[in-house]
Amino acid sequence: MVGTIKAVKGSCSAGHKVGDQLELTGHNTAGLCGFFYHDIYPYLIMLQFGGSFPAEWGGDQDVVELDCMDKWNLVTIELRRIRE
Repeated sequence: MVGTIKAVKGSCSAGHKVGDQLELTGHNTAGLCGFFYHDIYPYLIMLQFGGSFPAEWGGDQDVVELDCMDKWNLVTIELRRIRE
């Protein structure tokens, strides 16, 4: 999985910046903020083990954008499964 930071509103206390790319797995946080990793973990595991998002969600079934829990300093990540 590749996580790409798409937006930062305010100042991220973990230092994430727009454009940062992280290779994430269920065993590797790749330096992503622990709070944010906790929030995206279910989606990460679902994608890592072959699940996909419902067609009703629209768009690519291997991609999702998620927001961190800090709404004052909101960070948005795009989580993408890379198929080989």
